[in-house]
Amino acid sequence: MKIFHISDLHIGKQLHYYNMKDDQVAILEQIIHKAKELRPDAIIIAGDIYDKSVPSAESYTIFNQFLNDLSDIKPDIPVLIIAGNHDSAERLDYASAFLEKDNIFISVQPPGKEDEHLKKIVLKDEYGDVNFYLLPFTKPGYVRHLFEDGLVTSYDSAIKALIDRENIDYSKRNVLISHQFYVSGDASPETCDSEQVYITVGGLDSVDIERVKSFDYVALGHLHGSQSIGMSHIRYSGTPLKYSVSEEKHAKSITMITINEKYSEIVIDKIPLLALRDVRSERGLLSEIISRATDMNRHDYISITITDEDEIYKPKDQLGEHYDHILEVRVENSRTKAQLEATDFEATVVEPFKAFKQFYQEMQGAPMSSEEESIMIEVINKLQEVGIDETIIY
Repeated sequence: MKIFHISDLHIGKQLHYYNMKDDQVAILEQIIHKAKELRPDAIIIAGDIYDKSVPSAESYTIFNQFLNDLSDIKPDIPVLIIAGNHDSAERLDYASAFLEKDNIFISVQPPGKEDEHLKKIVLKDEYGDVNFYLLPFTKPGYVRHLFEDGLVTSYDSAIKALIDRENIDYSKRNVLISHQFYVSGDASPETCDSEQVYITVGGLDSVDIERVKSFDYVALGHLHGSQSIGMSHIRYSGTPLKYSVSEEKHAKSITMITINEKYSEIVIDKIPLLALRDVRSERGLLSEIISRATDMNRHDYISITITDEDEIYKPKDQLGEHYDHILEVRVENSRTKAQLEATDFEATVVEPFKAFKQFYQEMQGAPMSSEEESIMIEVINKLQEVGIDETIIY
């Protein structure tokens, strides 16, 4: 069975106030083209369909067109979708029953009642059944009431309890689709600036791969860089586009996996995706940066650092004549460094959860409890979702 694994589309994303609609439409069209060419047996979208919990009408239109284009491919390619932490369960679930007629399956919430279970989709190939379990983004509070007191106290224990509850037959071929921050013991996956604030707050949102390693493949969403974590079959597909300068070295792709008979090795291939515009940085003298502008790169999203020692007249205006998607222009030279050193205090950016923990300790004379930490993490994440600045500067 051949499967396309993608995630974190973040439709509606803006990059430094630039609307990325054209970029996203173009990359989704590439995915459609590759699906027509390579004919996967299923397509997985592992969460964060939208960038905001309340997407714009434009964002809905883009995703609806993508689903329509997928459903036009005949014979049908089943599409399996879960909600991520950026998605609104209610909005993503709209018309899900109707979409199943076109083999588009959506799971937006973990089980909430005793008689509910993870959505399970069974597909067949020449070796028999492949069971797909859809596990949308889950917080402990979503499922704690399903279990005896004290069993679910963290993200890790919540995911373990949910999976144990399914009584999965691991002698069969099973695929899990999940949108969480997974770690392998003390080893964490690589992260970048565009996602870090959502996954490292207090370090309490991690789930160990021990909970999922028995699946034949684990299709993950949440992180923007394509990578395996701990074991080769537990994998983040990464975003199809670069969403920050910290991702400039990423090679974006579709993860294509091939599952053959049980206990055979999973085959993992990467299908390159080419963006309309690259996201990258430029550093050097103003004249050097201008000289590097070409017809091929002048439309890229660019973060620029100028190192000229002399004062420059309107550098952004000069650069704007050669680059039309400038994200930011910084000046870094001996003069600016001296000015920073001459300030009366050293600016330290503190992650908000850490800052609050320090404040709580000072005020209460005791550390926060695990329950208090979980509550504070939820508050911080809610504020970040509506655009409140995620850093505190001392």
